[in-house]
Amino acid sequence: MGSLGTNATSFSTFPDDKAAFEPLNPEDVRAYLHKAVDFISDYYTNIESMPVLPNVKPGYLQDELSASPPTYSAPFDVTMNELRTSVVPGMTHWASPNFFAFFPSTNSAAAIAGDLIASAMNTVGFTWQASPAATEMEVLALDWLAQLLRLPTTFMNRTSTGRGTGGGVILGTTSEAMLVTLVAARDAALRRSGSVGVSDIPRLAVYAADQTHSTFFKACRLAGFDPANIRSIPTGPETNYGLDPAKLLEVMQADVDAGLVPTYVCATMGTTSSNAVDPVGDVADVAAMFNAWVHVDAAYAGSACICPEFRHHLDGVERVDSISMSPHKWLLTCLDCTCLYVRDAHRLSDSLETNPEYLKNDATESGEVTDLKDMQVGVGRRFRGLKLWMVMRTYGTVKLQEHIRSDVAMAKMFEDFVRSDDRFEVVVPRNFALVCFRIKASGAMTEKDADEVNRVLMENLNKTGKAYLAHTVVGDKFVLRFAIGSSLQEERHVRSAWDLIKKTTSSIMD
Repeated sequence: MGSLGTNATSFSTFPDDKAAFEPLNPEDVRAYLHKAVDFISDYYTNIESMPVLPNVKPGYLQDELSASPPTYSAPFDVTMNELRTSVVPGMTHWASPNFFAFFPSTNSAAAIAGDLIASAMNTVGFTWQASPAATEMEVLALDWLAQLLRLPTTFMNRTSTGRGTGGGVILGTTSEAMLVTLVAARDAALRRSGSVGVSDIPRLAVYAADQTHSTFFKACRLAGFDPANIRSIPTGPETNYGLDPAKLLEVMQADVDAGLVPTYVCATMGTTSSNAVDPVGDVADVAAMFNAWVHVDAAYAGSACICPEFRHHLDGVERVDSISMSPHKWLLTCLDCTCLYVRDAHRLSDSLETNPEYLKNDATESGEVTDLKDMQVGVGRRFRGLKLWMVMRTYGTVKLQEHIRSDVAMAKMFEDFVRSDDRFEVVVPRNFALVCFRIKASGAMTEKDADEVNRVLMENLNKTGKAYLAHTVVGDKFVLRFAIGSSLQEERHVRSAWDLIKKTTSSIMD
């Protein structure tokens, strides 16, 4: 097995018009995948020594590789060599244990294997009949995860008494989960208001805290909501940047008084900027006064709720209409894998259902199966349930909990490091495994000066290639985000990053 950085012997392309083209020749499949697996293993072995951020310029890859597609075939080794020498040096290494910039994109051997097998099978499971096992596996994996999260049985596909009224579907991203639930909520509100067609859409209003992910506001526009009726409710340190139910009630009532129809409220568990947690139960109680749909975005922090000590953050979830979380962020299941649960699956499928003649079949007509195409935007879909099931089946609840707790413990350790150095401040209380910190303004340094110093600190850290941090703005302050969760991270990586932060800070301020 060669080193990841070793250049293989160069090969020339060659015409071969005589050999039959067999893209799935079993021996080629075996040979190519063995080489791919060796590459993956080497990649994880060597990733710690690679710069987290690449030193490349836009357009570099077209300069290194041919700008036009090849006419003739080439040995697979040529392709793998170009991957090593041209593609890898241009990668930002999300799997690096020195990656602390964004919420993690976790992975595992079981997930990689599941994704590989699913890709090989290449099923298109739009209906149950199109691939019974793919649908059944997705339903089973979602119900297993619902049990780990201790979600109410109203969100499950199958219960001890048979098929439930709720259900789930695995989508690509949280953006899709928000979009499809916004569409279902929109249609329900139009029906309630007695709208003729979509004539009342300009009266519909939606709500979220200003810390809510920007994809929510994009999804609202895609679902047809008037941007003037998309409410971003200000938050502050008094609620640790979580949504204030009293403010939500005030805004929703004002909209009703103005003739608008409150339609949808998005609550977040673990916002991107500050990891704030909106009070799910209280938000649901306010929304219920107006018959508005409540969605919980638990994309990142939802995974923590498999641990009993974090489950209280979802208290009140039995009163919401939908919840989504993304195992590809923190539950060791590679992209893409966002799990959406709805309390009434028919409210979703009524808005998204398609029933062309060529997809009609006895299983669908029986009403005993779930056709997952009717819970998403598109029709075709990947076999995502396999990798999620393989992760849970292989590692079990105890090891998955251990993974979450280890990351949280490392974040607590880093938080303690920051608090022990009087040059820094923790800007918001740490939730889960994200620490928001900065060099604080002191002496003659103004807040504006501190913003610039922190910006320089981040840039200098990232230039080293030894760590990668990102920033946000919280309470008008430029803040550094230190997110722990890479599957390869250990305490030593966190300690090394802190030593680098201290050293770099000293070089800037001394």
